Amino acid sequence: MKNLYDKKHKTFVLDGVWKEVMGEPERHGAWIIYGLEKNGKTWFALLLADYLARFGKVLYISAEEGAGSAFVDACARARISPNKKGLNVIEYEPMEDVSSYLKKRKSARIVFIDNITIYADELKNGAFRKLLKEHPDVLFIFLAHEERGEPYTATAKLCRKLAKLIFHVQGLACTVSGRCPGGKLVIDEQRAALYHGQD
Repeated sequence: MKNLYDKKHKTFVLDGVWKEVMGEPERHGAWIIYGLEKNGKTWFALLLADYLARFGKVLYISAEEGAGSAFVDACARARISPNKKGLNVIEYEPMEDVSSYLKKRKSARIVFIDNITIYADELKNGAFRKLLKEHPDVLFIFLAHEERGEPYTATAKLCRKLAKLIFHVQGLACTVSGRCPGGKLVIDEQRAALYHGQD
């Protein structure tokens, strides 16, 4: 038991509203952000990516929207600077190539995958668990659509079960749950910032 209690864990030392609802989460495993279309998932994910870039390299894979105008507009709404350091955005890449990249020594250790539906075929039949197992020091943050109140696709549902943090986005508000204090984050449209909302 002493060895168990003495074990050191790599965590994010967050601040502000992020710390209030997320606590001090571990820097590996899977998180999920899900919600209905046009409810602010990508906007919220970009705010989170921008914040987490202060802790290390972030790779944001815009697999669904690519570098289209809707995604560029979301980056602008999140007020991400064109000179932002540590945040790299790419379009769809096969998961096999993404996995190969992550095996490189200086690769990103925080990876956003937007959207899990695009990778549904590549992550089925045990491939999702294999991805997490092959990269034990990487934090994967998956975005997923919502259907009947649940993340859409079987892989997304599995992700929700395994996720250490769960972000459910509804109408520019995000309910945070999982292995954390939990709570609600609300996007302030005027300031493109977040505040701790109350139910």
